[in-house]
Amino acid sequence: MKKCLLLLGLISFLPLLRAQLPRPTKFDRKAKAGFYEVERIQELRLRFSAPNWADQLDSLRLAGKGTLAADLQVGEMAFREVGVRYRGGKSFRAGNPRNALHLKLDAYVEGQNVEGRNTIKLSNALRDPSMVREVLGYEMARQYLPAPEANFVRLYINEEYWGLFVNVEPIDSLFLEKHFGASDGTLVKARGSEAADAPADCKKRIYASLEYEANPECYPHNFELKSAEGWEAVQALTQHLRVAAERKPSELAELLNVDRALWMLAFNNVLVNLNSYTGQYSQNYYLYRDSLGQFNPILWDLNLAFGSFKNTGRGSDLDLAGLQQLDPLLHADNPRKPLIASLLAQPLYRKIYLAHVRTLVYEQLLSGRYLERARALQELIKVSFINDPHKYYVLADFQNSLEQTIGRRSKIPGIGELMEVRASYLKKHPEIVVVPPEVSTVKVLRREKFAAEPVRDFRIQAKVDKLPKRVKLYYRFDPREAYREVYMADDGRSDDGEAGDKTFGVRVLPPEGADTLEYFILTENARAVSFYPSQYMRVPLKVGLAEIN
Repeated sequence: MKKCLLLLGLISFLPLLRAQLPRPTKFDRKAKAGFYEVERIQELRLRFSAPNWADQLDSLRLAGKGTLAADLQVGEMAFREVGVRYRGGKSFRAGNPRNALHLKLDAYVEGQNVEGRNTIKLSNALRDPSMVREVLGYEMARQYLPAPEANFVRLYINEEYWGLFVNVEPIDSLFLEKHFGASDGTLVKARGSEAADAPADCKKRIYASLEYEANPECYPHNFELKSAEGWEAVQALTQHLRVAAERKPSELAELLNVDRALWMLAFNNVLVNLNSYTGQYSQNYYLYRDSLGQFNPILWDLNLAFGSFKNTGRGSDLDLAGLQQLDPLLHADNPRKPLIASLLAQPLYRKIYLAHVRTLVYEQLLSGRYLERARALQELIKVSFINDPHKYYVLADFQNSLEQTIGRRSKIPGIGELMEVRASYLKKHPEIVVVPPEVSTVKVLRREKFAAEPVRDFRIQAKVDKLPKRVKLYYRFDPREAYREVYMADDGRSDDGEAGDKTFGVRVLPPEGADTLEYFILTENARAVSFYPSQYMRVPLKVGLAEIN
């Protein structure tokens, strides 16, 4: 069968006040050291009783609903009658032994789960001769924003080795609780294609671009609602994006976690992840509305990252040079991409976005970490790949896929071949070469030796170079709270030392009962901003009263 074709000048930092970081919960370590541990290839064994199980799975996928029962073994754990169906949109092909799989553990037997999860999602690494794009991409993303865990599995069907697949953490209640502290908010998923039966007054071919629709019945044709309700909130978000240029940025931030949106957009652009909001179909992301009322974008499906999908929605597919030199401000002037255009129209948001681009370029690309990690992942899975009877690519393609373009027609760029040139291009780009403020040291003043009274507040100092104009501290006393904000000063009166010595200070008095402070610092000069630490989303700075006493 044929394949299915299937965000004035300098302004207040107020919009970031509500930014919420991942909250540590009991699930964190368990997920990393267990079912999604990257350094250990999982073994999954499916046993179908029906001899024509493959045909039945094809039929169920084409019909759109239903699962086929099979017994499942995950390591030493056995499950009876899990529900199996093929997943994927345009990647599904009838008769293909490497179709991506969705396993519903409690489809027929209530309560079955792996580490609290009742769903397993296996990706087939379509159009990825390296086999590492998805695992590598999610590893990089998780350093800066909430993103799924992912690792590799060897799949056996009826005792026959069926192939090497990628095991991706689903966006489920456990994921939401781990990153947002709750799972009862509105959750929507961007559809991969528009529904054919949309009302006549709906806009055509806008996909999940978050363009405003006057008719609320249009939204279900570009998004899938995963919660009980929420269409009104989604429509309100698109309305705010449409008129963002006419309003204060803080109004948009009431409905959108702007910083997380900017991180997602920076990630998509730097890693040439065009099978995403940034590309032709504005797809492969979720939006979750947290307890603060903000929608948080969540990355999904990185199988075609690193240039495997090549269309931006403007013109034909890009060639290798076009991918390597993809403009970091792609779609900044495109009203059909309001999440990009509306956010980057705001001077501060534009600076923050470019700061995130700069961080990714220097920490991930120019450091060479991504390529070193890609090689290590390939070494981990090499034998399993060689023995895969249904692999899409030969061993030579797998071995060459980091440094060479693979395929005469598909022309999938080598990861290193693409990103080494792209890193050099971005490093020299006029918007990236700008020098941001730089925090060299941060310290919290301790109790003086022999002092009679203990320290009851936090006095924080930051040494900042490169002509800082504004320095701001974001802080909270409880991971369940939103961050508060306060300016730091270099005036000699703010626990900062001498006036004008480039050391900025501020004193934070904790409320009664609070003894621990989480914080990060944002600095701004005339042309750029920077964050300290760069991975503040995942690992903010932390200090306790006991520590400084």
